[in-house]
Amino acid sequence: MPATDIDDAAVATAVKKMLIAESRLTMSPDELSDDEPLNGDVLRVSSLGFLGMLIRLEDALDVTLPDDLFTGKQFRVVSDIVDLVLRDCR
Repeated sequence: MPATDIDDAAVATAVKKMLIAESRLTMSPDELSDDEPLNGDVLRVSSLGFLGMLIRLEDALDVTLPDDLFTGKQFRVVSDIVDLVLRDCR
């Protein structure tokens, strides 16, 4: 169910935390650039990792996201995921 009062910064932080955890890194979300590639020198996110992220994002943001939110989508950088989650939460 979309939330109308979702905070952009909260979504960006939650997504970055999930990506950092999925990549097994020890850094703060503030250190992760919005244009950081999802499979580059810093982040390593598998397609299976996206499934777990969906559930963790729902918990972190207290929202319900569709099971197929990531299906058929191509993500290159961090902001691609942030933008998709924000669109769905509005």
